[in-house]
Amino acid sequence: MTQDQFTTEFEAFRAQLKSYLLRITTSVPDTEDILQDTYIRASEKLSTFRGESSLKTWVFAIGSNLARDLLRAQKRWPENVTDICKEAALNNREFFQESMQIRATSQHGNFEIREHVAFCFTCVSKSLPLEQQLTLLLKEVYHFKVKEIAEIMEQTEAMVKYYLHTGRSKMIEIFDRRCSLINKEGICHQCTELNGIYNPKQDQQTELAKVQMARDAETGNKEHLFDLRMKILEELDPFSSGASELQLHHLEHNRQVMEKHLEKN
Repeated sequence: MTQDQFTTEFEAFRAQLKSYLLRITTSVPDTEDILQDTYIRASEKLSTFRGESSLKTWVFAIGSNLARDLLRAQKRWPENVTDICKEAALNNREFFQESMQIRATSQHGNFEIREHVAFCFTCVSKSLPLEQQLTLLLKEVYHFKVKEIAEIMEQTEAMVKYYLHTGRSKMIEIFDRRCSLINKEGICHQCTELNGIYNPKQDQQTELAKVQMARDAETGNKEHLFDLRMKILEELDPFSSGASELQLHHLEHNRQVMEKHLEKN
């Protein structure tokens, strides 16, 4: 494969790799650095690529290893990350002023509940063991096959299946307990609360009707509702969606809050 061919193929899946890296690092600077390093390392090692897997799988393996090197030294976030960050946000007037400015002026400053569903998954999934989080994203959002994930993760297919089962089961349990969109007794109402703040004139039921997960909440089983959540992640690019600037601002806030929280605990 020539360098030009590599660059062309890399650009075809660059956006997917970038969104994947953001969802595991929750940091735009770290994502940009790892993305650049992945391209450089893959270019330098191009002569070792034998075509035994797809180029995309091979490059995702390089990117995943770089991310794992960074993340292994970091503590995992708690399951109630959104509660902790909500409390911090309510006591941070500057954060809300910046958020409202983005909402009022940016073409990518919209607030939609489905966008926040994806944002919420990114934060809560960092409570999983790292290997489970990466495996779950690779399979459920980016649709790699088990064999390809085994190569990316440098694990056996049996371990990949174990990570998928345990990671998926844990996330279903967390959201069933917490998310008011899928369980009326759920303790988290941030999607609708934030929608009321950013879209005060909008009819909440109209907005909820746009989210199939909310429409199917009473009739869909837990597995189906989780699949709908994954579909939202698959469809949204966190760097180019209509809410990307607002949600990235929220994500950076949460990252900083959790960094301080984990230092104290």
